[in-house]
Amino acid sequence: MKKALLNILVFISTISISLGQSSFYDRLADSTLTLTKQIVRYDPAYFQLDYPNGDVPFDKGVCTDVVIRVYRKLGIDLQKEVHEDMKSNFSKYPKNWGLSQPDKNIDHRRVPNLMTFFTRHGTTKPITTNPMNFIPGDIVCWNLGGAVTHIGIVVKKKSEDGQRHLIVHNIGSGQVIEDCLFNFKIIGHYSYEK
Repeated sequence: MKKALLNILVFISTISISLGQSSFYDRLADSTLTLTKQIVRYDPAYFQLDYPNGDVPFDKGVCTDVVIRVYRKLGIDLQKEVHEDMKSNFSKYPKNWGLSQPDKNIDHRRVPNLMTFFTRHGTTKPITTNPMNFIPGDIVCWNLGGAVTHIGIVVKKKSEDGQRHLIVHNIGSGQVIEDCLFNFKIIGHYSYEK
């Protein structure tokens, strides 16, 4: 009797955890879609930001700002999370920019830093060519060629042929939704919930 009750409790806990996780990622994917309604001009300029919860001007941004803004909508400040992790673990982060210490104004706006953060604190998912492996709320990173990296979020809407989920990203035309999952070489695939 005790074993059966224990099994039931474990089953209920597992279902609750699964529902909570999908609920977060559903909200993340839905919130990402709302960003496409905001007119944003691609602007990679360095900005002096408030801390925590600093953001570039609402009408400006780059690909990383899509990720930062949608997580902020759900109460997660990636500026603060990345900065604090970099302060404690600076040696684990890329040194592509010649910095000797973290910079709260820009570190969270760099794709390689977000990739390192998601690897350290999120779930690293397999990189495949199977579109079924990319689900709403997933974060995808690409190499556009050379050292140019890019990031976007998988949403619930599907491609015209129904084979792939679409991506919300900013690759130069503002925060848009596109069928671009396999347009470039995928170099990172993550999920993250604090």
